[in-house]
Amino acid sequence: MKIVIVNGQNHVGSTCRIARDLARKVGGEVTEFFLPRDFDEPCVGCTGCFMKDRHKCPHFDKLEPITQAIDAADLIILASPVYVFHATAQMMALLDHYGYRWIIHRPEPQMFHKQAVCISTAAGGGMRSTNRDMSDSLFFWGIAKIYKLGYAIRAVNYDSITEKRRAKIERDTASLAARINRAYGHVKPGLRTKLWFYMVRFFHKQNRIGADWDYWEKMGWHAKKRPWQGG
Repeated sequence: MKIVIVNGQNHVGSTCRIARDLARKVGGEVTEFFLPRDFDEPCVGCTGCFMKDRHKCPHFDKLEPITQAIDAADLIILASPVYVFHATAQMMALLDHYGYRWIIHRPEPQMFHKQAVCISTAAGGGMRSTNRDMSDSLFFWGIAKIYKLGYAIRAVNYDSITEKRRAKIERDTASLAARINRAYGHVKPGLRTKLWFYMVRFFHKQNRIGADWDYWEKMGWHAKKRPWQGG
């Protein structure tokens, strides 16, 4: 299994260590990125990716290694500590660059066969909203199965976490790794994703808007082909 981990900050803290531990338990080839070290650009709102092509993004070359790793991965892990009850600005800046991949625009068909995990930690709270920041993008990319892990670790570093909390993290990650491996190779999106797909398909057929219409037409989705078929 190919796994990509995208860390929403540079240092190897609790969130990163939990993500790495999960990847180790799942097993496979791991590619890892740190933000902002590996990508530090905010979206400038030029709309090049929406109106024309992703290659028109002024940050295309810098972003491409992460994009290729995400596309190649069977499992995507997005890991962000809680910053003011949300994902880090670096993580959100990365996800902003993939707006053109949302279902309503030009989703990549392989996303409808992938699994993903959102991981967040905090000394106190905010894990739910932080995971939601990341899972929103994953869902609208078309990711077939999304899992979430959020922990109030009550500590400022991993080594300070109590044995009881570490034991829970160990159990949770082991259980999730087993679920991911059981599903590997035969993952398909659920009803909510399919409903969004058909709503967008109806919208496209009514409005026929530019690059998005052309893409869906090329993929055969305005006809009988569906991104979750085959593959």
